[in-house]
Amino acid sequence: MFDGNFGTNPFATRWTRPGAIPYQFADTMTIDDAVRRLNEGEWRGAVVGPHGSGKSSLLVMLMPAIEAVGKHVVVVRLHDGQRRLPLSRQEFKQLGTADVLMIDGYEQLGRYERWRLSRQCRRRGCGLLVTSHTPYGLPILFRTEPSLGLVERLIERCLPPHDGRISRQDIEQAWHRHAGNVREVFFELYDRFEARRPIVRITTELPAIVTSAVARPLGWIASAT
Repeated sequence: MFDGNFGTNPFATRWTRPGAIPYQFADTMTIDDAVRRLNEGEWRGAVVGPHGSGKSSLLVMLMPAIEAVGKHVVVVRLHDGQRRLPLSRQEFKQLGTADVLMIDGYEQLGRYERWRLSRQCRRRGCGLLVTSHTPYGLPILFRTEPSLGLVERLIERCLPPHDGRISRQDIEQAWHRHAGNVREVFFELYDRFEARRPIVRITTELPAIVTSAVARPLGWIASAT
């Protein structure tokens, strides 16, 4: 439910961050299907797709579904230039067959680090589910392939109303300009929405009787009562 707040920008991160919008499958696949496929692959897999295509959103949706079947999920989010896994040796030793290690941004790790991590997960019986641009030897669980139509549906059905300030042409232009990067499309539409907000003028003028009272000495106010 949306609060209808006049100041709400429907493209703000509170509405568009990973997990805020349920991942929209383009076909008949469901989250349960994805978990079943992951189980069949011994809890090893990769969510593959380009930047801003919904990989992180899908990962967020998979977390509770995986835990619902009895697994414990350990989440690691890597950022640009982060070449090593931010887990201590002791933390990694605690992982076992009941765990699934989720790594968002797997491509950030160096080649040797990816090989070592995959090998250690196999040895410990720990699941490994990652998001990346390529699978790096892991079974492909799902490919995220957004479309212009999908973005239009997200805006129409999953975000607060934009009150006509965003046109279909705006969406198309942003889509082509950012080559299908949904995250960047939302960033641009956020700016367009802000630029088209109506200007609300707030007057600072006080009623005449108040300004008259303020202008007179306090003694006048006392004598007038």
